[in-house]
Amino acid sequence: MSVLVGKPAPEFKVKAVKAGEVLEDFTLSQFKGKKYVVLFFYPLDFTFVCPTELHEFQAKLGEFEKLGAQVIGASTDSWFSHVAWLETPKKVGGIQGVAYPIISDFNKTVAADYDVLLPGGMALRGTFIIDKDGVVQSQVVNNLPLGRNIEETLRTLKALQFTEKHGEVCPAGWTEGAQSMKADSAGLKEFFKDK
Repeated sequence: MSVLVGKPAPEFKVKAVKAGEVLEDFTLSQFKGKKYVVLFFYPLDFTFVCPTELHEFQAKLGEFEKLGAQVIGASTDSWFSHVAWLETPKKVGGIQGVAYPIISDFNKTVAADYDVLLPGGMALRGTFIIDKDGVVQSQVVNNLPLGRNIEETLRTLKALQFTEKHGEVCPAGWTEGAQSMKADSAGLKEFFKDK
């Protein structure tokens, strides 16, 4: 598996669906210099773990937006399938109410470029946090039965923004407002001095 962290995020130009509308020529580069991007792949529309994740991203969408981040879902389904799933009520397994764009990677090139494509044609549960310069800063990939933790994605994005702003690093379990540390021996000693 490719590790994309620290590398430019692979560009894409695909169809996407947002609130039932098909967006032609949807690109990653439209956000470069403007927003962070949280790009997440899920296996398939009309499945089981997937709608729980899409709804959880929607529930946290305001928090991502406050952090200047664009959430983008992605699967190898067609845009027609995305539209149909968006029209299906939540209580019967649909994603009605999801407001962020979902790209249609129907040719499977995007999932392949991000190295989450399985031989059967669907994607693993990959989550990529991309900074404003278009560089991948975090990559987490789960196997099909393992739903991701959206709170952890938010925490990681906050940690990235903290390090960019303050120049310090975030130790294990860091949360907003918690102690950070300087990335040197003195910083490590200072961090552990009262622990």
